[in-house]
Amino acid sequence: MQIIFSSLAKSELDDASRFYEIEFAGLGQQFKDEVRKAALRIAEYPKAWSTEQGEVRKCLLHRFPYKILYSIEHDHIFVIAIAHQHRKPDY
Repeated sequence: MQIIFSSLAKSELDDASRFYEIEFAGLGQQFKDEVRKAALRIAEYPKAWSTEQGEVRKCLLHRFPYKILYSIEHDHIFVIAIAHQHRKPDY
């Protein structure tokens, strides 16, 4: 199933990646790779993760304190946000 990222999710992904790259060289790319792997798992098994609120589901990343918030649409997965789990956890 195709995955479409909202502009907010793309911005959050880029911001977090830049932050991690500043902290340690290469860590930003590792973060992006982790998000990509999670997105591929979501595309393959979209209903495998629990709901966050209403029809919005969450997929927790393994190595980073982030979650992917997404909804299952008729013909695609819509990624709403790449949210930090400890900063504004309920936004």
